[in-house]
Amino acid sequence: MKSIIAEVKECTMCKTHLPLGPRPVFSIAKDSKIAIIGQAPGTKVHESGIPWDDASGKLLRTWLEVTEEEFYNPSNFAIVPMGFCYPGKGKSGDLPPRPECAPLWHEQLFELAKSIELYILIGTYAQSYYLKENSKKNLTETVRNFKEYQPNYFPLPHPSPRNRFWFRNNEWFEKEVLPELKIQVQYILSL
Repeated sequence: MKSIIAEVKECTMCKTHLPLGPRPVFSIAKDSKIAIIGQAPGTKVHESGIPWDDASGKLLRTWLEVTEEEFYNPSNFAIVPMGFCYPGKGKSGDLPPRPECAPLWHEQLFELAKSIELYILIGTYAQSYYLKENSKKNLTETVRNFKEYQPNYFPLPHPSPRNRFWFRNNEWFEKEVLPELKIQVQYILSL
């Protein structure tokens, strides 16, 4: 595991496309229990080098009902984004994750982390990649039908403050999905 982690940290595969240069941000251990697969680091996370070290991460930890200490313990959570480096700014937020990362690194990393019980898929990129043709016509429908992907996958919207209108328009998410997520996370962490 140490050698593949070192390899990913040294990756420069798409450096010509990265405005701030390569800085892969992820965390994983051989005994990780839950994998969190998000999009790509933003500028704040790129600077700190700590995954989910922003407002989105704070909300995500609330959804999971875990402390920072629990969240950043790689024996609990593998944090592996679809794109490991900050992809740059787009018209309405950050650009999509670089397409090279997941096919290049995910299988190699997860092959060594054999204790993972649940993959939390945050956002359309992760859901499309992992659920393939089983994902629904849009993120809302995929998240609404989260039980179809059990016990291996749990699709979520991105916990970005920019999604506040989505949360307001989809009150069922907080009432139906989050309680189930918390139960599953707490159960797996107790194993």
